[in-house]
Amino acid sequence: MKRRVVLAGLAASVIGMSANIAMAQDGTMAQIRSSGVLRVGVTQAPPWYSVNPATGEWSSGLGVSMGRAMAEELGVRFEPVEVTWGTAVAALQSNRIDMMFVLDATEERRQALAFPETPLLYYSLAVLARDDLEVTDWADLNQPGIRISVPQATSMDAFLTEHTPDADIQRFPGNPEAIAAFQAGRVDAVTLFHPPLIAARQRLGRGQILVPQPVESRPSSVGLRQEADTEFLDWVNEKIGEYYRSGQTQAWYEEFLTGFGLDPATVPPIMRERL
Repeated sequence: MKRRVVLAGLAASVIGMSANIAMAQDGTMAQIRSSGVLRVGVTQAPPWYSVNPATGEWSSGLGVSMGRAMAEELGVRFEPVEVTWGTAVAALQSNRIDMMFVLDATEERRQALAFPETPLLYYSLAVLARDDLEVTDWADLNQPGIRISVPQATSMDAFLTEHTPDADIQRFPGNPEAIAAFQAGRVDAVTLFHPPLIAARQRLGRGQILVPQPVESRPSSVGLRQEADTEFLDWVNEKIGEYYRSGQTQAWYEEFLTGFGLDPATVPPIMRERL
């Protein structure tokens, strides 16, 4: 009996694997049309994705809004699939999801995934500073009496080292520790790419988010599965370009900020042209 149960389990696994392989052999666009579902990777990361703790529904965030709009345009159902930033690549490769918004097209990821040519949005190097600190340029922070926290050995650290060498740069293992130093008043400002600062500002209830000149911006993208059929890749490239140029991407972003309790005018935009 035990042998039959094991064999039955193995057979079911083989059948499941065969079904996934068969689906993966079709292009993503054909698969979406056939299944009637657009599967979007999500992870708790405001302002990109946010789950309602009361209902468990992924109800807000730029990636959720854009995913729903794309599903509607395709005439299919939007299906959020929870992943992490670390597992998103594997989820795409194994055909668990069809796309992941706000996934930067690094050289390493380009070896494993496909990315549209058109950027999804831009985020900028920013500071969460004391409310009374006047900052227009990075030079305003380049003073011996200014204490700045930053995650150690990151591109943000390298930028500060080059542009604010006279400041008291305090390096920490990661984002939470750098933000905690600001919260405790041990530094005057914390420097990160601006999205994590939004949640920090909301949680702390104080501080100002600023993008000093010269602006240091980085594009973000949409991760897709690598495949010979480029229909879905071409369609996504066209859509994110349309959303960006029309201002819809920025509108979805500001809609989330408002619902999150923040004035969009106090938060850096995600359109490079508006910085």
